[in-house]
Amino acid sequence: MERRLAWLERAKALRPETVDVPLREASPSGSGPVNRHGMPLAPPGQHLVKNWPVLDLGHQPSVDLADWRLEVCGDVERPVVMTFEDLVALPQLELESDFHCVTTWSRLDLRWEGVLFSTLCELVIPKAEARFVATRGADREPGSELPYTTSVTLRDALSPDVMLAHRCDGEPLSAEHGGPVRMVTPRLYAWKGAKWIERIEFLREDRLGYWEERGYSNTASPWSEDRFSSAGGSDE
Repeated sequence: MERRLAWLERAKALRPETVDVPLREASPSGSGPVNRHGMPLAPPGQHLVKNWPVLDLGHQPSVDLADWRLEVCGDVERPVVMTFEDLVALPQLELESDFHCVTTWSRLDLRWEGVLFSTLCELVIPKAEARFVATRGADREPGSELPYTTSVTLRDALSPDVMLAHRCDGEPLSAEHGGPVRMVTPRLYAWKGAKWIERIEFLREDRLGYWEERGYSNTASPWSEDRFSSAGGSDE
């Protein structure tokens, strides 16, 4: 973790234009042909890889399918605690999407299987006041035991390719990549999709997550190279 934080400070110093990016003024950019949702295939500053690097807090929890639970709570009409069987009983979808890591690599055409976030919303029914979605993973920072957390706007969470995935490329999602279930946010940098997901909370006000509190952008738009924040991000 110390190495990751040191990288973060170096990256911010070397690329100050990726800190506090004003999204309302930034024009999407990148390289390559147009992707499946109308953006350049490779966001600016990214390089394409064939492998799938593993980044985490230094803790990869082992979660048995029989023990996995997902609490969905907050500003919803029907809060629920789901088992894995409950999750796979919901309508399932297979889709391809790309994976963009803030550490400058992208992997294309991962084939995910799982439940769309919008399907989950149909189950729990967010209240009209809900504007944000905070998630928590089962991983913990070694030493402090702080959980991995992050958040997205409800609008971003309802993008048509955001999902709770339990399979990737035809196989059960491996533990190192967040299995049994992780959130996938293809139109945002990948840290916004919590691995080993165990809690989803709908909120009226935003709540900064683990990396957002340490200098990652809270809006995380790859095509604006919106990587970092000098003040922990914003809620818009």
